[in-house]
Amino acid sequence: MAYSEELVSRIRVATALFPETFTEKKMFGGIAFLFQGKMTVGAINDDLMVRVVGEKMEGTLQQQAVRPMDFTGKPMKEFVFVSKAGFNTEEQLQHWVELGVEHAKSKL
Repeated sequence: MAYSEELVSRIRVATALFPETFTEKKMFGGIAFLFQGKMTVGAINDDLMVRVVGEKMEGTLQQQAVRPMDFTGKPMKEFVFVSKAGFNTEEQLQHWVELGVEHAKSKL
């Protein structure tokens, strides 16, 4: 598994702020965090993987440090990668976790 242990630790701290429990699962060669069984965010290499509701994808992809998640030569629906520059602060990381939780809640 190739993922940043530091990023995983930071995600654990960010998800601990929610009253609900998150689970962790090895996926896509990294670690994914699931909210009520639905993927939210994860760590793959040094990138943050985030699930984003469809109506926010266009605006999200226009942000610096964000790119489509692409494993097969084709972007995956409602997934983005965020590079380190996009989650330097805990506030930035919390934003991405909340965006991922919003996606999970939309699928419940």
